[in-house]
Amino acid sequence: MQGRFTDALAAIDGRASFSTEEWTRPEGGGGRSMVLANGAHIEKGAVHVSRVHGTMSEAFSKELPGEGRGFFATGVSLIIHPRNPHAPTVHANYRYLEKGEGADRNAWFGGGADLTPYVLYDEDAIHFHTTLRDACAKHPLVDYRELKKACDAYFRLPHRNEARGIGGIFFDYYGSNDSAKGTRLELDAVEAFVKDVAPAFLDAYGPILDRRKQTPFSDAEKVWQLHRRGRYVEFNLVYDRGTIFGLKTGGRIESILASLPPEVRFTYGHGPTTPEEHRLVEVLVTPRDWI
Repeated sequence: MQGRFTDALAAIDGRASFSTEEWTRPEGGGGRSMVLANGAHIEKGAVHVSRVHGTMSEAFSKELPGEGRGFFATGVSLIIHPRNPHAPTVHANYRYLEKGEGADRNAWFGGGADLTPYVLYDEDAIHFHTTLRDACAKHPLVDYRELKKACDAYFRLPHRNEARGIGGIFFDYYGSNDSAKGTRLELDAVEAFVKDVAPAFLDAYGPILDRRKQTPFSDAEKVWQLHRRGRYVEFNLVYDRGTIFGLKTGGRIESILASLPPEVRFTYGHGPTTPEEHRLVEVLVTPRDWI
């Protein structure tokens, strides 16, 4: 799946290719990080796969469902930061985690995909959500509406009272046997869903990037993009579960922080000034049903 993602994205960029770095984790496991930098249309992109295991701290283990401190985690994650402010940033992550051993073992899937535009195009939002909805529709165990609602709730910055982007789908603890924190589903059925919805990312995002990558843009639109990227940084460093899990389990820092944009601005008191910017912020404050 990693190679399929990188090949398709490199083809859309047309100039750069993904570099590959194999890495091992001293505490157990390893992975492969593939990064594209300074492309013609993708300013920064990263697609990671990992399989890691070890022992988490007692304090952190209490934050996750199930007993025990031993864990195994595997997953694929990607982030694309385009150059053009008319092309949205996209993120996707799908993971499987086991905690504990023997009778105490608990396991679950989590993940999702979400879109972060800087210039709002309704047709892009509709296409992205429709593609994900259609992938969900193949599996009775999930409800797109519920996953979309969960995505809106998860990718939100409480201190800003706004969302990071216009959502997508999100789920976590699917298959967990912990009734206090989890959704009891057959793991095999959840795995089948993940194997269908993860590849749908290319159909959901590829056409959007392809049609927006050469749209003319102004200096002011670029400045707006850099400021909105600041919200992306805020969320990833303060709230993102994947970032927190990686930092608290001795994860590989370069891979964990590869999701951050290469350039960003934080300017005191900066806010929307144009009708287009105000329209985007309105949607971020009050999430919308696109389909």
